[in-house]
Amino acid sequence: MLKFVLKRLLHMIPLLLGVSLLTFLLMSLAPGDYFTTLLQNPQISPDTVARLKAQFHLDQPWYVQYFYWFKSVLHGDFGYSMAYKIPATSLIFARLWNTFLLSFVAMIMAWAVAVPLGIWAAVKKDSWIDRACSLIAFVGLSVPDVLLSLLALWFAAATRWFPVGGAQSPYYDLLTPMQQFWDRVHYLILPALVLAASSLAGIMRQMRSNLLDTLRAEYVTAARARGLGEGWVIWKHALRNAINPLLTIFGYSLASLLSGAFIVENIMAWPGLGRLTMEAFFAKDSYLVVDSVVMATALLVMGNFIADLLLAWSDPRIRLK
Repeated sequence: MLKFVLKRLLHMIPLLLGVSLLTFLLMSLAPGDYFTTLLQNPQISPDTVARLKAQFHLDQPWYVQYFYWFKSVLHGDFGYSMAYKIPATSLIFARLWNTFLLSFVAMIMAWAVAVPLGIWAAVKKDSWIDRACSLIAFVGLSVPDVLLSLLALWFAAATRWFPVGGAQSPYYDLLTPMQQFWDRVHYLILPALVLAASSLAGIMRQMRSNLLDTLRAEYVTAARARGLGEGWVIWKHALRNAINPLLTIFGYSLASLLSGAFIVENIMAWPGLGRLTMEAFFAKDSYLVVDSVVMATALLVMGNFIADLLLAWSDPRIRLK
C-alpha cells in the first residue's frame, strides 16, 4: 500500500509541471500583456512600462518567464500579482480555501442525498418512489449549472432569504466566533446547493444501477436462500460491493464539482479560485493565471488520489495488486 501511495504521489509531479508549462505557452500566444493597457495612459511613460516589463521578465520569451516562475515556486514564492498589487501566494491560498470549502460542502450534500435516494430507488424498483427519483435525476441532468445559478440568484433576490454574492458580511470582523460561523454558513449554503445539484443526479443513478446489478448476483440469491432477512442481505452483502464502483467516480465527481465551481463562483460572485482565474485572465495577469490553474489541477489530482485510496481500502483485491 505504501508503494502504491508513493507511486501515485510521484505521478503528480510531471502532471503539474505539464499543466503549468502548457498554461504559460497558451498565455504567451494571447496578444499583449498586463502592461500593454498602461501604454494608453498618457501619465505613464513608455520607459516606465518597459522597466516594469523587464522587472517581471515579460520582455523575455515565454520559456524564460517559465524558468523564473518555476525557480521562485521552488522557494515557496508564487510570484507577484500585477493586477492586485500583492504577492500571489496569500491571494491564491485565500481563494483556494474558499473553492475547497464550497466544493467540499457541495460534495457532502450531494453524496448524503444521492446515495440514500439511489439505494431507496433500487430497493423500491418500479414503484412511485423509483419514478420520483428518476424524475429528480432527469431534472438534475437537464438543467445546466448556468441556468441553475441564475435561478438561485433570482430566488435569493426575490425572497431575501440568502445574500447575493460574497462569502461573508461586511461586519464579519465585529461578530463573535459563533456568529462568524453562522454568517459564513448563511453565505455558503445557496452556492453549495446549486453546485451539489449538478452532481447529485449522476451519483444517484449510478448508485441505483450498481445496487440493482448486485442484487441480481448469485451470492445475494444464495444469502436469501439461507433465510437471511432482506434488510441484512442488502446492507451486509449487497451494499458494500455495490458502492465499490461508486468510489471510482469519486475523483470524477470532484472534477465536475471543481469545473462547476468555476461557473457558480463567477455567476454567484463567490470569491473562489474560479472567479480569481477569470479576473486574472481578463486582466492578463499571467503569473496569477498560471498559479490559479496549477492550484485547481492540484485539487483535482488530490481528489483522484483520495478516490484511489478509498477504493483500495474498500476492496482488498486492489491492495493485493
